[in-house]
Amino acid sequence: MKQSLLFILLAWLGLSCIQNSPQAPYLYAVAGNPWNEALGNHRAVLSVDNPDEAVMLSFDWRRPDQDVENRRFLIVHAETGDTIPNIRRIAVDNEQCRLVFGPVKAKGTYYFYYLPYRVQPGYGNYHRGYYPEEDAPDPQWSTASSSAASLPQATVVRVESRTEFDSFYPMEVIATENEKASYREQNPGRFLVFPEDRTFPIRMKAHLPYKWLQDADHSSFKGTAMPNEYYAFQLGVWAGKQPLQSIVYETSGLKSGNNIIPATAITCFNTSGVNPVGKPFTKEVSVDADAVQPLWFGVDLQADQPAGTYKGTIVLTDETGYAVPVGIELKVTGKPLADRGDNEPWRHSRLRWLNSTLGITDKPTVGYTDLSLEANKVSCLGRTVGLDMQTGLPSSIDSWGHELLSSPVRFIIRTDAGDKKLNGTLVPSGQSGGKISATWKAEDADLLLTCQGTMEFDGWINYVYSLSPKKDLQIKDIRLEIPMLTDAAPYFMGLGLPGQETPVNYAGGWETQGKTVHDYAVSIPTSKSTSWLWPFDSFWCGSEKAGIHCELRGATYTGPLLNLYRPAYPDSWYNNGKGGFRITRNGNQTIATAYSGERTLKAGENLAFDFALLITPVKEINPRSQFTDRYYHNGGAPTPAQENLDAGIKIINVHHANALNPFINYPFITADKIKDFVDEWHGKGCKVKIYYTIRELTNVVPEIWALRSLGDEILQGGNGGGFPWCQEHYVTGYTPQWYQHLDDQDLGIAADASVLTATGDSRWYNYYVEGLAWLVKHTDIDGLYLDDVAFGRDMLKRMRHAMDDVKPGCIIDLHSNTGFSRGPATQYAEYFPYVDKVWFGESFMYDEMSPANWLVEVSGIPFGLMGDMLHGGGNKWLGMQYGMTVRQPWVTEGVSCDPRYIWQLWDDFNIMDAQMLGFWEDTPPVTTSDKDVKVTAYVNKGKTLLSIGNYSGTKKQVKLTIDWKQLGLDPSSARMVAPAVTDFQEAQEFAPGDLIPVDLKRGWLIVVSE
Repeated sequence: MKQSLLFILLAWLGLSCIQNSPQAPYLYAVAGNPWNEALGNHRAVLSVDNPDEAVMLSFDWRRPDQDVENRRFLIVHAETGDTIPNIRRIAVDNEQCRLVFGPVKAKGTYYFYYLPYRVQPGYGNYHRGYYPEEDAPDPQWSTASSSAASLPQATVVRVESRTEFDSFYPMEVIATENEKASYREQNPGRFLVFPEDRTFPIRMKAHLPYKWLQDADHSSFKGTAMPNEYYAFQLGVWAGKQPLQSIVYETSGLKSGNNIIPATAITCFNTSGVNPVGKPFTKEVSVDADAVQPLWFGVDLQADQPAGTYKGTIVLTDETGYAVPVGIELKVTGKPLADRGDNEPWRHSRLRWLNSTLGITDKPTVGYTDLSLEANKVSCLGRTVGLDMQTGLPSSIDSWGHELLSSPVRFIIRTDAGDKKLNGTLVPSGQSGGKISATWKAEDADLLLTCQGTMEFDGWINYVYSLSPKKDLQIKDIRLEIPMLTDAAPYFMGLGLPGQETPVNYAGGWETQGKTVHDYAVSIPTSKSTSWLWPFDSFWCGSEKAGIHCELRGATYTGPLLNLYRPAYPDSWYNNGKGGFRITRNGNQTIATAYSGERTLKAGENLAFDFALLITPVKEINPRSQFTDRYYHNGGAPTPAQENLDAGIKIINVHHANALNPFINYPFITADKIKDFVDEWHGKGCKVKIYYTIRELTNVVPEIWALRSLGDEILQGGNGGGFPWCQEHYVTGYTPQWYQHLDDQDLGIAADASVLTATGDSRWYNYYVEGLAWLVKHTDIDGLYLDDVAFGRDMLKRMRHAMDDVKPGCIIDLHSNTGFSRGPATQYAEYFPYVDKVWFGESFMYDEMSPANWLVEVSGIPFGLMGDMLHGGGNKWLGMQYGMTVRQPWVTEGVSCDPRYIWQLWDDFNIMDAQMLGFWEDTPPVTTSDKDVKVTAYVNKGKTLLSIGNYSGTKKQVKLTIDWKQLGLDPSSARMVAPAVTDFQEAQEFAPGDLIPVDLKRGWLIVVSE
């Protein structure tokens, strides 16, 4: 299997093991056995026939990377491994390397390593890079070797790469400036075009491949395709001395006799596409002077495409009208490809996924119902919104039988003359099972105000107010007010605050100064610093019964505000820092206000205020699934043992960085192995989910060079650096991200080195959705494990639709690191309709958190979800208050956190059939005599399991107050038994009126029965 995988990887990259042709000035080869990684990825094999005190080397290495003169040089004898002690550099640049080395005591073969680097085992988000330049040669030796003209010459026998994946050959062996100038003289024009096969992706932008200049005729392209294939090829544009402002193409299609491939079947991914919301767009392609711009084309062949040789022309034209025609000859032969070519990624047929609209639909996802509209009320699953017909805003919000609003929501425009009285009429503009839209318009002498409102099946409501001043208008404030019933709003989070009781008064800005560990109950390496800022654009207020999440939108990116993505805030709400947030509690009313502050609106300029409300909970919690669908999650060892199976695991998460799924976000590479794994564990009654992210992109992606050709649309720009492979091949214009060293050298790849992807209108989202559907279909996985991803709710909705279409019932669990996303329950709230389980725990300090913090920010319960613990093994006593344990197996130094013993108690008690009644209920069945000690009751027929937890920093003695009627038990015959649970508690029995000792940050599990 490993040999097969290596073969596939080589084929994807269009590389071969040994070449010697006009495509390069030397013999290029790959080492039979990879040498020590620390020596770097490249070497020249030298032959020295005349050993001497000093030997001259003239090597036209033709390298594409930067800072070639700042790398360490190392020359060793091939047989003995002896290192040449002295190297004197004469000329070192990207084109050539001339140096003298010695003393050379024996004839034979020597290895010249010119890119050695520091090997970094393990993983991280950085790499230590190359070794510095070698030490200066001994002065006496330098004097003796100064006469370079008379020295014996070393001969370059061949140029070797450590693995095929590291090779520069042939597309990164550069042409010299003189060769380029000569070619230009013979082939004048504003730009030249070089057709290229898909097996040789164009990689360099600042250099020209040497191979291109060995053939004077580049006027045509020839390829061979199969029916039903999506065929890809390239046209490389080399600009002249002047930059090209715009390159466009025209074609009338291809013909073979009476058969045609129409022009509509030919796509250039660089000039047009479909964005992630399904809208077509065009792009302007510019090319810097003397730079290379690849244009990737796709030809969509039909399944019944007749065999034949199809001919036609593609004409590339710049902004001046200068045109270069390229003849296209495509031979179609063979049987139709069943999969369009997708199972052989070297074909690049998956590039069509970039323009996919899969999953873009208004219909409800599985588990949700159609919206209903009756009079002025719109209803979705469990929730009803009453609309004020004059403003279009909610006048009432009922969530699962609980009213949230004390009065209607208000959008206020305040001037010196007071609040604008702008009343209009709500006009329906669209209705389907999954979405209802309406417009609203009003105006006065000062301005025109329009609004587009939308409610979707998951309880998400979006308003976009557009202000068009008729004259210059001085504004005192434009704000959104959400008045809530105080009893309905006991908890709050966001705007710089962790989950907590709603403050009486609070004011916050768009960015909040970093807090200490104890302020936010998270573990952050720089937690004692106050030099960093955290961005916020949303908040939530409510209870476990009903709540409102509000997001202020309008920026180009509306997903979670991770520390990697700090987009510009929306001009309307942010208003150059004048905007902010307020919370005030006064009697029975709690008002959450988002304000934008003073400004001057200029006549004729439009200003949009965009905000979204999500009514929570988005679904009913599913305790049965929580207590039966137990997770196995072990990144380095994804295969459970029999003891894990015996403990009742039902869902296996396959993380990345292991032999089954080695790369951070491209599981297609090992899809066959994943399929075998899934089949095996399905046979044992387990479901399998995999890690498949979008935030970063691994360097092994076969389409990586096509994606790079799209500029910063998919790969975010940056200053480069990071793992040497990236520096040698990407060179610049990227941002390094997650790095994972791969110890399995049979892969032929030293490390998974990812780069940051772009947000916004990136077509990689389209590709990702198609890829997800392909994975579900071809490997039969049961869903996804998401780990701090960066996209909006529309994307997750698409993903749900794509999975539902292939395999209804797929599962998504979402993990977040609060040190990375800063308040994940706020950041990811809009994901919750499409998520089955949360794992909010990394960087959370469980022993520091208040009960409100646990409930609101970690448990998932107020949103209709449940979760697991993570950091440091969690707190097993307090976690049981929310039905939470760690996942198996979980090993953390000095902490015993194996959940099997608690799981066994769950099974013995039959907790999956119990009703969960938390301490947060209006009338909990069991309370204690101390406010810091809480009780959650799991009420079963004839018995109840009590989870008692002490959140304080001191040991407590408490009495229980029990509502025996709620428990359905007779107090005169009830027993209270704490069963023995390994690493949790020793067996003990209590009487109903006993004082129960509870250690700090610990608790009890007590079974109450008759």
